[in-house]
Amino acid sequence: MTYDRLVCANCAAPVSQGRCPVCRANRERLQQEGPFAGLNPATLIALLVVLVAALALVARTA
Repeated sequence: MTYDRLVCANCAAPVSQGRCPVCRANRERLQQEGPFAGLNPATLIALLVVLVAALALVARTA
C-alpha cells in the first residue's frame, strides 16, 4: 500500500502530509521499502505471469 492513501491514527491527517511525528516516521519507513512495496500481491502475481509467458515465448521461438 502506498502512503498517500493512509490516514494517521494519531492526527487523522493523510500520512503523506506528515503533520505529526508519527506521520513523518511512517512516511520515511514506507519510502525506504523499495519500488515494489506499493504494489498489491495480485499485481505482483500478474507481473510474474506476464514475465513467465514472455520468457516461454522467447524460448519457444529461439
